[in-house]
Amino acid sequence: MAGYICDLLGSGVTRRDVLRLMGRSAVAGLAGLSFGRIAGASVHRPSDMPNIIFILSDNCRWDCMGFMGHPFIKTPGLDRLAKEGVVFENAFNTTSLCSPSRASILTGTYAHTHGVLNNHTPWTGKLPTFMEYLKNAGYDTAFIGKWHMPGRGLPNLPYLDLFVSYTYREGQGSYFNCPLIVNGKPEPSLKPYITEEVTRRAIDFMTKTKTGGSRLNRPFFIYLSHRTAHPPFQAPDDISGMYDKDKVVLPKVVDSWFSRTNGNVYQGIMMGSYEDQYRKYCEDITAMDREIQHLLDVVERLGMTDNTVVIYMSDNGMMWGEHRCHGIKYPYEESIRVPLIVRCPWLVNKPGTSRSQMALNIDIAPTILDLAGIKIPSFMEGRSLVSVIRDANLPWRDAFLLEYWKYYPENLPSYKGVRTNRFKYVEYEKTLGPQIFDLKEDPKEYNNLYGTARGEGMLPELKRLLAELDT
Repeated sequence: MAGYICDLLGSGVTRRDVLRLMGRSAVAGLAGLSFGRIAGASVHRPSDMPNIIFILSDNCRWDCMGFMGHPFIKTPGLDRLAKEGVVFENAFNTTSLCSPSRASILTGTYAHTHGVLNNHTPWTGKLPTFMEYLKNAGYDTAFIGKWHMPGRGLPNLPYLDLFVSYTYREGQGSYFNCPLIVNGKPEPSLKPYITEEVTRRAIDFMTKTKTGGSRLNRPFFIYLSHRTAHPPFQAPDDISGMYDKDKVVLPKVVDSWFSRTNGNVYQGIMMGSYEDQYRKYCEDITAMDREIQHLLDVVERLGMTDNTVVIYMSDNGMMWGEHRCHGIKYPYEESIRVPLIVRCPWLVNKPGTSRSQMALNIDIAPTILDLAGIKIPSFMEGRSLVSVIRDANLPWRDAFLLEYWKYYPENLPSYKGVRTNRFKYVEYEKTLGPQIFDLKEDPKEYNNLYGTARGEGMLPELKRLLAELDT
């Protein structure tokens, strides 16, 4: 017991918090005798509203995790989350760009509905976020970390008990010594590395109320938004360089493009050997993973695991030379496909399994509201994933809309497209011609079927689907 208490105190929890939370856990254990049980699940469903932690990363690919078979990256925290929850192996964003994707997560709508069309379009606030509904239902609510939507400073979100973010460097922040804005007031970061700092604040919030007392009766929601893994990539000293000796295999199509740069690439603030930049990218993810593991450990030590949902997702993926491209904007799988893991002990029948149904960033808001027992607003275009989490064989959506709006100084034209379970069809505004890919036979999207006899045969149905979705 003494070791248990020391572990908690080492996580920033006070002795008084430990004693009160231990008392709460004992009461919860007795109350659990009356909880309902989901068929096949190992944990009783809570009788009241569960705690919910949503973790968002930046530019993290769906395949850049240890349990996905990556050749060298170490992600024990995400591996653990996957082992204890379910992995959506076909999760996507609907606009492969930071600000639109983040607004879609918050509102449960496509970008053409919420109005944040690119990284220069201000947050409008014309639609409520799911956090407002949580607050009205009795949750203590916190948004901690990267906001990254344009506007005059940070928006006024009165339904948040805690709003920790930054406007430094146009909202991108910095990995080290990032100046923060906490509930509208400037504050320094108490930990040098931003990933550690936002995790520390999340732990403080889930163990205390906004008034400083122990959290006994009210459920909490935490939106933990990491800077990882946005360039320039920087990891703490004990992680920096850990992959220096690991071999990085670039896509074959990079060869001719990569050779033009004489072994170097420059995009915005990222410069240097492409292989080294990729290693640094992986180091950043490992640094974030360590903090995710820390967070999960504290949830467990406080006896909250059985009553706390943890969801991990990224705003978009990232291309590393595929199709001779770098970045996040193209509608290829490496950009639009994202990691999505959900740990919900009373809902998951078989932990460590996967779901093949297509899940979207616009599904996060309705899913969280559904988990909290809150009615899903009619304006939300996403669907709750709760039924899919429960039933891996449930029939689901057949297609979704891809959309992107050109903005300066990027040179990629606007596009719209449809992605089905097997095919992808994209129409560009100008410069680039239409594309049709058979993702089953051609998962790397090398063979454009547009203009072929087979492609012409598929085109009418794909156009019909696109028109139906683009309303």
